[in-house]
Amino acid sequence: MSVTMDDSIKRWTAKRKAALVVEIIQGKTTVAEASRAFDMSPSKIEGWVDDAKRGMENALRANPLEIREQYEKQLKDLQEAYGEAMLELRARKKLAALMEREDGN
Repeated sequence: MSVTMDDSIKRWTAKRKAALVVEIIQGKTTVAEASRAFDMSPSKIEGWVDDAKRGMENALRANPLEIREQYEKQLKDLQEAYGEAMLELRARKKLAALMEREDGN
């Protein structure tokens, strides 16, 4: 890992997070190595990498979305996924009830 990354970091500023994410993307370190070195969960570091990728994608758009628009789009996508999951759950419950009824007859 880079000498600019100090193992005793207590506060992770955006600049430090970005430096670590760049090292991961460049292959200089891995999420697992960084997790051990900085005593952090891999999921936290992976979250930073995911956030950075979303930010890069937006920055490279011809018409970048504003932060609010990004969050609204993300919320909409999550609401759609939740709705689909609820429909599937209801369908499975109805199917299970029909199967039980048929088994009972």
